[in-house]
Amino acid sequence: MISTLCRAASKRIRPLSHVDWFLFAAALCISLLGLATMRSFSTENSFFDKQIIWICVAVSVFLIASLGDYSFLRRTPVVVGCFIFILGLLGLVFAFGAIVKGGQNRFDLGFFAVQPAELAKLVLIAVLAKYFSRRHIEIKHYRHILVSGAYAFLIFFLVFLQPDLGSAITIFGIWFGMVLVSGISWKHVAILLVTAVIVFTGLWQYALRPYQKARILTFIHPLADIRGTGYNAYQSTVAVGSGQLVGKGVGYGTQSKLEFLPEFQTDFIFAAFAEEWGFLGVVLFFTLFGIVIMRVLSIASHGADNFDTLFAAGVAVFFVTQFIVHVGMNMGLLPITGTTVPFMSYGGSHLLTEYLALGILMGMRRHARPSIQARDETELIGAV
Repeated sequence: MISTLCRAASKRIRPLSHVDWFLFAAALCISLLGLATMRSFSTENSFFDKQIIWICVAVSVFLIASLGDYSFLRRTPVVVGCFIFILGLLGLVFAFGAIVKGGQNRFDLGFFAVQPAELAKLVLIAVLAKYFSRRHIEIKHYRHILVSGAYAFLIFFLVFLQPDLGSAITIFGIWFGMVLVSGISWKHVAILLVTAVIVFTGLWQYALRPYQKARILTFIHPLADIRGTGYNAYQSTVAVGSGQLVGKGVGYGTQSKLEFLPEFQTDFIFAAFAEEWGFLGVVLFFTLFGIVIMRVLSIASHGADNFDTLFAAGVAVFFVTQFIVHVGMNMGLLPITGTTVPFMSYGGSHLLTEYLALGILMGMRRHARPSIQARDETELIGAV
């Protein structure tokens, strides 16, 4: 009785006591590092000013979302409704979306643009968490790979057609990662991968024409043509390498300031950051991102039920996939796909989605298993 009263009193005193401030601080520091990098591009640019606004809005979304009760996400009508809604938005992009640099993937609303593909990632996580949480007993059946893959493919296909290859790869990564963590048999996953390799090999040998093979090879090895399709990748690797140990200093990155490095505020912000901050700065960035992932996985391990655990794990897979693709292409290890890095790149849609995801996790954390609740109460009593 006394503990219940103390818990209720502490929640009235500190309504945000369930928030993981270490997680929030790490994510915010990454955003501020990105902001500092944008500021160094030039003394007058709109990226820095707009990003300040987006960060403030995103933090507000995080705090508001952290107060919510997300038990409604476990309801099938809600998840299905969200899934149909996001498919509708992705479809409307082809009719009313703005065409920017050859891609039709956003709604231009004047002062800002909205990219439905970002929200689609979070919706897919909820759909897969709902699907796998209800089938944890019979999860080893092969059909669950096919059914869950069908859900992911609908979103993947609409995003791929925009074309937004970076988001499409992230969506595939979310599905594949959640398939692995859900407990599906590795044997079935291996069969799926072997089948994909056999199909691709057959297409390569008998279906693809020489010019199509050349395009694929250039896509896989962009540095093979540094004056053509591999120009962006080459400039990015130059920027990363020129940072050396301590970097050139904030505001002294020649690749970005002289505009050799394209899209340095979004697709290549890691390269711009590495050039100015050097290896030590990259270590700092990796450490902060590692803290974010470890705290998210901690929330997953203490989820109130299977849905919360799978949702948190899906968020971790989402962040890690996008991080690996972005850093890999900036270092010339992966093909150029046009992917932002979580919390750092310029843009409102991805930033709001990422902070919203963290806010939802904080809401779920309020109903965590007793072990983490007891720890939070101990920290509260110590703070008081």
